[in-house]
Amino acid sequence: MQVGYKCTYDKTIFHDPTSGYCIISMKTADTSVPDKARNPYKFRDHLIRFVATGHGLPQTDAVDLALDGEWVDSKHGCQLEVGHWEEIIPRTIEGVRGYFASGLISGIGEKTADDIVGRYGVNALDILDQCPERLLEVKGITEAKLEKIKESYAQSRVIRDLMTYLAPFKITPKTAMKIHQEFGAHSVSVIRRNPFELCRISGFGFIKVDDIARKTGCRPNDPMRIRGALFYALDESRHRGGHLFLSAEELSYEALGLLNEKLPVPQLRLQAQEVKDELYNVVMKGDLIGDSGVIYLPRSFETEDSVARSVAEKLTEPAGNIDVSIELAQIKKQLGLFLSKRQEDAVNMVFRHNLSIITGSPGTGKTTVLKAVIQIFQKVRNNRILLTAPTGRASRRMAESTGYQNAKTLHSALGLVSSDEESSFLNKTDDLDYDLVIIDEFSMVDMWLASELFARLKRGTKVLMVGDADQLPSVGAGNVFREFIGCGLIPVTVLDEIFRQTKDSLIAHNAKLIMENKTKLFHGNDFEFYKCETQEQASEIIQKIYVKEIAKEGVENVQILSPYKDTGASAAEKLNDAIRELVNPASADTPEIKVGNRVFRMNDRVMQNKNKGRVSNGDVGFVRAIRQDGKDTTVMIEFSDSRFVEYSPADLGIIELAYAMTIHKAMGSEYETVIIPVLSAHMVLLYRNLIYTAITRAKKRVFLVGQKSALFIAIHRTNIDKRNTMLGSRIESYYQALTAGIAAGQLKSTG
Repeated sequence: MQVGYKCTYDKTIFHDPTSGYCIISMKTADTSVPDKARNPYKFRDHLIRFVATGHGLPQTDAVDLALDGEWVDSKHGCQLEVGHWEEIIPRTIEGVRGYFASGLISGIGEKTADDIVGRYGVNALDILDQCPERLLEVKGITEAKLEKIKESYAQSRVIRDLMTYLAPFKITPKTAMKIHQEFGAHSVSVIRRNPFELCRISGFGFIKVDDIARKTGCRPNDPMRIRGALFYALDESRHRGGHLFLSAEELSYEALGLLNEKLPVPQLRLQAQEVKDELYNVVMKGDLIGDSGVIYLPRSFETEDSVARSVAEKLTEPAGNIDVSIELAQIKKQLGLFLSKRQEDAVNMVFRHNLSIITGSPGTGKTTVLKAVIQIFQKVRNNRILLTAPTGRASRRMAESTGYQNAKTLHSALGLVSSDEESSFLNKTDDLDYDLVIIDEFSMVDMWLASELFARLKRGTKVLMVGDADQLPSVGAGNVFREFIGCGLIPVTVLDEIFRQTKDSLIAHNAKLIMENKTKLFHGNDFEFYKCETQEQASEIIQKIYVKEIAKEGVENVQILSPYKDTGASAAEKLNDAIRELVNPASADTPEIKVGNRVFRMNDRVMQNKNKGRVSNGDVGFVRAIRQDGKDTTVMIEFSDSRFVEYSPADLGIIELAYAMTIHKAMGSEYETVIIPVLSAHMVLLYRNLIYTAITRAKKRVFLVGQKSALFIAIHRTNIDKRNTMLGSRIESYYQALTAGIAAGQLKSTG
């Protein structure tokens, strides 16, 4: 329900200067503020305090504000999500002067505010709004300062006009800010002229835009509407299916379904040929990329093409074929390493080529090979080495297992803000200044991240990619690791002998059977299946197993891995709540803090779900202290490597319980014991490589809980791996062109 309040700024709780998003405390005399939203403390001024969230909210008490929005129950409690706001400026000398001196308009301070109001009085607002050039009459306001004033004032007005225009369509302030960042001062006029331009903005899909367009008089067969559907269909296939392209036929079909979905009158529905004709026009204009009968979004084509070119160039560089047989023998003796013939081949491969791959399931000795490679490289080259992985957890495990501490996340090494390809850079890094770059868990690298990596590699740098090709593919679009292996040009060593688990391990044996599409698995002490039919039954069994296993292995070594995060009793969130009450129940002696609808308790096992500061997305730790100092509360969490990090209640939005987590979140991790619900209720996510990824997180024991029929169906389902990409064939084409040019003397073999 939309509500409105007259209020005044109290204090800032959070402010992101980049996006303009802020969380602020407001004060008001309006008693209609819901009880659950009110700050429980009593204040001397007897005003009610509540929390408001939004973009560009004024953070000054120099003017009163009128806030319109909706009350939303969030993790941090009930808050007013502001959809529209305006300053309440009394038409008095004092009121107008207060507005100009408030700091809301860049370029106007206390003295300038006095001069403006002294010259124009209460009409100063009309001057600013209708003929701002007259401000040049005021002493001290130059052309440059006027431009700054106009820009600041216009920006605040544009955002408010935008929210007013979009209010009937329930567009959030966050989305309105994205529109403003894309189109600037012309946002409203752009949307009025062609609302489907909004499809360029991430998260602003065709369906939402189509609703706006049709309500503002757009014809069903308007070319801009067809174009919007085409772009949306491609973007959805990228996000949902991991596809870099769709065939022209498939794209036309998907777009036609979108266009006709809400057109019940047969006479208004579009025909397939209309969509195909517009697709042809869009491709001819270069707004979409057509290649061999398939269609790409420009950014998807550019990332795939960039990776293919870079890899082909790397393959044609002189590798300086180094014989390390003597050094390998010395290192084996020095470190007491036993290497199989295949492992020795892998070590030699790295020194013979500038680009190489080591792949194998968990426990096949990949880490042992890395140790040998690092030691030998330091011995024969004594040059800079970078160890890196897609996640903080994987990079730290890499450092711990190899003994080489210079390990970073890929995003940190490349200077990236986040894992989102829409993000900007922390800094514009130059080429990676290393002689050997090793990337672990490479199956988690998507096409965009691969393009950022390969664009930054120096010529002559040796690159080793390590991972398990049978694991889940990257969350982002592309299937880079499989394409690299499948192209046949990059040297690959497959490690297939199990070392980490005992050779008679049922975990390793069953993992192999699963990837061979075999459903007759073997059961024993280290691989057990508990039958049940419902999520509730599964939850009860999982809780019993968990309590028994943590008594043996410790809570940090036992992990529940669920296909789903929040659907049903055996999803991660519900299991977290149930398990916590068993292993860390509430008591008078156990401090806890309530943040919105969630409770964190001393000694809770928790996980951070966003990269921030010294902690990465997916890092797991324990709540070690909850301290109250007057009105302020702080929570201390201990992560691995004895990293103690302090959180305020506002920071805890990126923390969640971690007794259970999704299988995707566990990629790159390993535990003594894993417990996995496998039920038909989660069938939409159950695939062979999901099950494989889950069970290979375990070093000692696996417990599957659920229906064998669901497990058997999952083992037979593989279409999650079938992602549309032509990376492998592009690498081959560029490589052939480069080698032909080198052979003909037209190119030098330098990349």
